[in-house]
Amino acid sequence: MIILFGLAGSGKSTQGKILAEKYGWRWLSVGQVLRDTGEFDATLQTGELVDDDVVIRLMTGKILEAESEGKDVILDGYPRDAYQAEWLVKNMADRINGAIILDVPKDELLTRIEKRGRSDDTTEALAKRFAIVEQNIYTMIGLLEGKDIKVVRVNGVGTFDEVTERLSTEIEKIMFKDGEKNGSN
Repeated sequence: MIILFGLAGSGKSTQGKILAEKYGWRWLSVGQVLRDTGEFDATLQTGELVDDDVVIRLMTGKILEAESEGKDVILDGYPRDAYQAEWLVKNMADRINGAIILDVPKDELLTRIEKRGRSDDTTEALAKRFAIVEQNIYTMIGLLEGKDIKVVRVNGVGTFDEVTERLSTEIEKIMFKDGEKNGSN
């Protein structure tokens, strides 16, 4: 399992889908999982977070479903806060191979977000989402590193292909050693 961290607009979803296809894995976006239920649209519009326990239950179910199909997972936007990260590390650390932070300057993020035109990308909602990630990222990284889970930063600026290549290089360092797969998944 690889965790992709980054602010809204950093390319987590685009790159997560590309990488899942490349490696034959399952892309699991917390935002997409929540949107697919149809139950949390009002909450997502405001930028507020859906209850942690609900998110954990939904994402755990999706992770276990992918595993039952023999697929590795790329997590996009999960965990989103320290509570979710603590739960994930406590209950699934042995499944986590590594985490990658996509670094993109805020002005570039805002340009990208404006182009994608999603209805839940209001100025207020984005400000809340940015603040949540920024407030929690160091705690989440610390929890992962405390379990000896490798965390790396990748420059998320460039063409899709350039960013995909950078991410692929890091994933292969994390997941594959001497031609063999690392970790339980």
